Amino acid sequence: MASPRKFHTVVFTLLMVGASLSGCFGNDEEKIGDYSSSVELTPTTLIGGVLQVVSFSSSEDVSVFIPYLFKQFDTGLFQNGTVINIEDGDRIELEILVPPRTDTLYLLVGKYGRENFPLRMANESWTDWYLRGGHENPQNTSITTGEPEFEGGHAWLLHVNESGSSVDVKRVKILRPMASGVSVADGGEHGTGLVNGLTTWNWLNRITDSTFSPTSPDGAEGYLDRWAGQGNLAYEDAGRFIRDELTSYDLDVKINRYSFTDVNGQINPEAYNICGFKEGTIYPDEWLVFGAHFDIAPIILPTAPDVGTPRGYGTFTGAYDNTAGSSMVLTVAAAMSKLDTRRTMVFCFWSGEEGGKRGSDYWTEHFVKEENPHVTVTNYVNLDMAGVNWPGNMTPSDRVGPDGGGSYPSAKDQWPLRIYIGPDESEDEINQPGMVWLSAWIGADAINISQQMVILNGNLMQSWEDSGRKGVVINEATTARSDHASFQDNLGTVTAGFGGLVDGYDCYHQTCDTLEEMEYWMENDDAGGRENLVDSLDIITWWATYMFLHLDAEPVLNAYS
Repeated sequence: MASPRKFHTVVFTLLMVGASLSGCFGNDEEKIGDYSSSVELTPTTLIGGVLQVVSFSSSEDVSVFIPYLFKQFDTGLFQNGTVINIEDGDRIELEILVPPRTDTLYLLVGKYGRENFPLRMANESWTDWYLRGGHENPQNTSITTGEPEFEGGHAWLLHVNESGSSVDVKRVKILRPMASGVSVADGGEHGTGLVNGLTTWNWLNRITDSTFSPTSPDGAEGYLDRWAGQGNLAYEDAGRFIRDELTSYDLDVKINRYSFTDVNGQINPEAYNICGFKEGTIYPDEWLVFGAHFDIAPIILPTAPDVGTPRGYGTFTGAYDNTAGSSMVLTVAAAMSKLDTRRTMVFCFWSGEEGGKRGSDYWTEHFVKEENPHVTVTNYVNLDMAGVNWPGNMTPSDRVGPDGGGSYPSAKDQWPLRIYIGPDESEDEINQPGMVWLSAWIGADAINISQQMVILNGNLMQSWEDSGRKGVVINEATTARSDHASFQDNLGTVTAGFGGLVDGYDCYHQTCDTLEEMEYWMENDDAGGRENLVDSLDIITWWATYMFLHLDAEPVLNAYS
């Protein structure tokens, strides 16, 4: 098994500067051949976004590099690609997680027994790589085969400082079906697969449902008024809903309540966290945590959507911040709970984020460090605000915004989806290259946004402007206060967070932060608001899921350590 402590730290740098290698380290003995025509796959067209058993055969002896996640038959664990050797007449089966948002699967094919294959750069897709002739003139690093993780398994992949040599390529068509009975306008194009944006939208719609209910503490069918902490009946009701849902996934649900006693002897509620656990099959004391804050900004002074200044503060619904992130956790938890992982999966809903990330702070400081000191949190993935960024916006509207003026959203404004990574102690260099590399590697191909994605560091706003205002930004962030900071500060954990604009969204921490508002914001000349919103939720839900699966196979450890 490849060392998880070496993989990502080294490879990012190599892949991002790989073009300068120009094949100097490659093995020139093997040239491109017509190997791919002999390889056959069953089925001939793959279904995007699902775990699909694919049968490989060949009319001659060949080796095939499969650069995709697949689930091992014997262990049920995911592996980050492999190389298979196929002899004439053989048939080899793999259960592949077929990429959900691209239309072509790429297989690299060479002579039988070949161990070294070229790689794409982290920020390009396999299609980008192929169109620039990467298969004919490799200029990046490469993989070589290593020992299987388990006896009788498939070769584990090791990354080496060699550009590889020419290779033949077999391309396989991918189709992602529409969701049954759901139109394109309602998000049907992104409603199928292991996870999907439509499922996330359905959770978002359910939790923010304001239909009157006489029996609920908030007077609604959904779960509104989720102001943090115990003592708020609406939050307690929402917490029971989350607890019951996680329990239905057969997760081991743990509720952590934290409070403190002030100088007057009064008990003050600080946090009420809900986490679902599924124990890892190999490293149960290594936790891979996936979380979002479930509380919303408390009402201090309500503001109606079309009322001008002075603006108030707080929300009854918090659709964008952070029902969207919470909905993604539910989507991913439901899917991942059916799978086995090496490390213990933990799906958490934090309280008190709006009051200073108190829920995650107490959880990392007390539940992990004091009650479970034997545990290592290998990585943390955070979801905080999503769905009002790319691919929506940039279409003018005649609607007056909450601040009383201007088009809404502004025609001149473009707001990127952002993945923020840390810990980051310096803006002069990339300090966590492993997580940056992994984020880019997934985004470029499986998510298929290589043309919209940019990696930034340093002066983020200026760098973004220099990039041409790309729609998706990967950056190390010293700011972006959210629950990821608790993991970085208290545990030294490398984190990746998915989020978006704050001050640019007129309904941030306002009473107009509703699902309807999110859909309105996302409407543009290319698609309606719900279609774009479901698309955006699909991007983030899938991206985070892929991160989880990759990080289980090979964690990204703190480069400062």
